[in-house]
Amino acid sequence: MRVRPSFPTPALLVVLSLASSVAGGCRSAQEFRLEADEEVYALVRDRRARLFDETDDFDIDPPEDSLRERILRREVRELPGLDMVGCLEIAAENNREFQTRKEALYLAALDVTLERWELGWIADGVGDVGISGLGDTANSAGAGGTLGLQRVLGTGAEFLGELGLALAKDLSGGGGWTATTTVDLLFTQPLLRGAGGWIVYEDLTQAERDLVYEVRAFERFRRELAVDVAARLLRLLQALDRIDNERRNFENVTKIRERNESLSNAGRLSDIQVDQALQDELSSEDRLISAHQSYENELDTFKLTLGLPMDLEISLDPGELERLTTLGSAFDDIDSVLAAEVAYSQRPDFKTSVDRVVDAERRSRVAADALRMGLDVSSSIELSSDDKNPLKFNFQDVSWSLGLVIDLPINRMRERNTYRSALIQWQASARAAGAFEDEIARDLRAELRAVAARRESREIQSSAVRLAEKRVESAGLNLQAGRASTRDLLEAQDDLVNSRNAETRALIELTLARFDLALDMGLLRVEEGGVRVETIDVALEALPGEVSE
Repeated sequence: MRVRPSFPTPALLVVLSLASSVAGGCRSAQEFRLEADEEVYALVRDRRARLFDETDDFDIDPPEDSLRERILRREVRELPGLDMVGCLEIAAENNREFQTRKEALYLAALDVTLERWELGWIADGVGDVGISGLGDTANSAGAGGTLGLQRVLGTGAEFLGELGLALAKDLSGGGGWTATTTVDLLFTQPLLRGAGGWIVYEDLTQAERDLVYEVRAFERFRRELAVDVAARLLRLLQALDRIDNERRNFENVTKIRERNESLSNAGRLSDIQVDQALQDELSSEDRLISAHQSYENELDTFKLTLGLPMDLEISLDPGELERLTTLGSAFDDIDSVLAAEVAYSQRPDFKTSVDRVVDAERRSRVAADALRMGLDVSSSIELSSDDKNPLKFNFQDVSWSLGLVIDLPINRMRERNTYRSALIQWQASARAAGAFEDEIARDLRAELRAVAARRESREIQSSAVRLAEKRVESAGLNLQAGRASTRDLLEAQDDLVNSRNAETRALIELTLARFDLALDMGLLRVEEGGVRVETIDVALEALPGEVSE
């Protein structure tokens, strides 16, 4: 049977309105993704600016033409003269854990967008169309749609409204289309359990605070990564310095061996002293080879930290050794009590541990509210239009209801256990915060002792180098005057290279100890220009406003 539908004009308008709403909501997956990114990035930028004055771009998507991709395509074959700034930029782009941390921050902000949406006006719409019959005959046709609007208010009240349209036609009887519009309104207000903004906004409050915690964790990781990169860079520079020391020693020992061979050929020196020089030359060459091997191993580990392919050729800026070793020396003699006070006010991870105690206390109050009796005021209104005119309502036929819904707290086993667990978690979080506070104080005391010891060691090794240089000079002069043997010069030369390596090692250890102290005091900053250590006076000034909605 051929059916020609003839929609009533008012009904057609409602159908077009529904269709328009549906069409407006039909967006591509890419458009939804871009919408999510816009909201999330705005949240992250705001929180980072308010908590740490950070204004750099935040993006979890890898760059379209990343350094790693260009390296793998063989467009970049080497990275010469890397300094701290360059290493941090490479790590921020390629380090795998750094990417994981960015994604965790993104997801925390994404949760906030969901919680905010759930507390706003939520609209939805559904529609259907169909035909039914018996055998090869269609008997009836119908179409319909519903637009809904709901919201949870700050008092805990819930509002739900629906506008529906139903179209129907009896195909067997030959009649026209009938259209009916319905309006349903439902309002519920809790008076006891679940009433109050502090209950309604609990999930949003926690989501907002979790975002703050992730921003802090991300900033703490950036600082830890900077220290790790600086440490590995310093170790590489130390290895290069060792290679240079061993190379110079090998050249000096080779000259001694050549001199002794010439004197031996002239009959002025015994073969024993020639062999001594040759043996030291071979040992020096072996140490030089070992130094090169150690450097290559350290370099591969460094590439892994930066997220670079192993076969990439890189070289370092030797000037970084001097620049990095001058950071953080202002806190060598700080009092341990003051250091702890600075850490408590500056460290983002400690602030989070304290705030989690507040979260646990708040959750216990929410759990206690669930033990109360439920008493809700509930009301509803239902209204239908005339079958012949879907936009004409008879308000004399409105159906309504008003009542109280009581939920007696008789069976509260689950809620009871949840409440008791919340109290235990509150106590546990308080203990964890106290333990973390003590651990920070302990670590700072140990780090201050380490800085003092490393500083003394560095001074000792510097004195040892000066002494070894004088010994080499004196042994050389005495050897020329016949008042010393080859062994005296070789031993002095060997002590000199060992002292130089020990001096560089002591300098590196002192610098790393200062970095650890600055990091754990919360004074190390990561900036576009590399790393910076904040002064105590500036650090103790008022920080940007905390965000803990």
